[in-house]
Amino acid sequence: MLRSLKDLRGYTIHAVDGNIGKVDDFYFDDQAWTVRYLVADTGSWLVGRRVLLSTAALGRPKWERQIFPVMLTREQVEHSPPIAANRPVSRRMEQELRAYYGWPPYWSGAGAVTAQIAAQMEADREESAAGGRFDDHLRSTREVIGYHIQATDGPIGRVEDFVADDERWVVRYAIVDTGNWLSGRHVLLAPAWITAVSWPESKVYMDLDRQTIENSPEFDPSAPVNREYELRLYDYYGRPRYWTSV
Repeated sequence: MLRSLKDLRGYTIHAVDGNIGKVDDFYFDDQAWTVRYLVADTGSWLVGRRVLLSTAALGRPKWERQIFPVMLTREQVEHSPPIAANRPVSRRMEQELRAYYGWPPYWSGAGAVTAQIAAQMEADREESAAGGRFDDHLRSTREVIGYHIQATDGPIGRVEDFVADDERWVVRYAIVDTGNWLSGRHVLLAPAWITAVSWPESKVYMDLDRQTIENSPEFDPSAPVNREYELRLYDYYGRPRYWTSV
C-alpha cells in the first residue's frame, strides 16, 4: 500500500523487548528513489540520541495502532553507532552501521538498483571509505520537503511530502503543493519524471512544462493514493506504469 512518509512521523518504534522511540524522519537515496533508513528519536530513553534503522530491520507495521516493529533488541539499539544531529550521513557511518547490525549493503544488493548504479555506488564508497565523505545521494525527507519544483519553463510549486510503497519502501511520488501558482492545488509527480535534484539550489527539475502539470489530475492529500487515481495519472501523462498489471 502507498503511504505518506510525513504522516508516519510520530509512530512508535517497538523492539522485540520494548519501545525504543518514535519515527522522526526517513532517509532515501535519489538514484534508486528507495527509502534506506528510518530515523528513530529515542526520546527520554536515550536522551538526545537519534539512531538509524534500516528498512531491512522493519517488521510488518501495525498501521491501526501506529506501531513500527523492528527485529532488534533495546540493547542493540542502545549500543549502535550514533548519528550526528543536523549533518548528512557519511558513507563510513553507513558501513559501520551495517557492519554492527549485520545488515547487507544495499548498494551491492541484487534488484535494489540497476547494475550500473550499484557499480557506481560501490566505487564511490571504496574511493571515500578512508575519508568518510558524505553520501551525496542519501537525503532526509525533512530536508527535501520545501524544495522548489522547476518545470521546463519555470517554477510550479514545492515538495510537500513523499508517498512510498510500504512493502518495498520505494518512493513512488512527490506530493507537490502548487501554492501561489495554482491556489494551493496539489498534484503527484513520479521520480521517473525528475531530470535532476539540485541540492545547493534546493530545486527539483522536471521534464514537464508548467501547463502539463497544471492540467494534471488533482490530488487530495487527505485521501490515500489508490490504483484508480494512479491509472488516471499515468494515462494523462502517457508514461510507463511502474506496475505490470491493473
